Amino acid sequence: MGKSIKLQVFFIILKIYNILYFIFFSNIIRRLLLKLTGVKIGKNSIINASRFFTFGRITMGDNSLVNSGCYLDNRRGIYIGNNVVIAHDTKIYTLGHDYDDETFKTKGSPVYIDDYVIVFSNVLIMPGVHIEEGAVILSGAVVTKNVEKNAIVGGNPAKLIKYRKQLHTNKPLYKYWFAN
Repeated sequence: MGKSIKLQVFFIILKIYNILYFIFFSNIIRRLLLKLTGVKIGKNSIINASRFFTFGRITMGDNSLVNSGCYLDNRRGIYIGNNVVIAHDTKIYTLGHDYDDETFKTKGSPVYIDDYVIVFSNVLIMPGVHIEEGAVILSGAVVTKNVEKNAIVGGNPAKLIKYRKQLHTNKPLYKYWFAN
């Protein structure tokens, strides 16, 4: 089988996986699908109906939540810490193209999101970004550079607004089947 055909078969299988992941609303079945495909997911963590770009290459700590509608470009790796909340429709990219290269070759790096980070809805996180502990990313932000510990950033491109006065470490994690 040629490389092109193998790649098409891979994309078909991945599409079926993403459809099944969306259809099965049970967190037990979703966790099973994740683990079967190499995702390392911690205790009480949930990835709601999201789109994956490949299998595996996600490591997620305990008590973390990725809400529905997120794009998880896990081709270069996504590392999510403990007690992280990522709101709906966030897009995390780890791979892009080198627009200066005549062949438009791909380039990318993993994304790291440390403990107690809060990412509000509709955020775009670009390849190679490291979001440090306790940072808050406001809705609609485009994160192209690393974010410091306890920083609150927003805008396009994301810029420092201020620093958190206190890190909240006691937020409960809710496990709703049909939450948006």
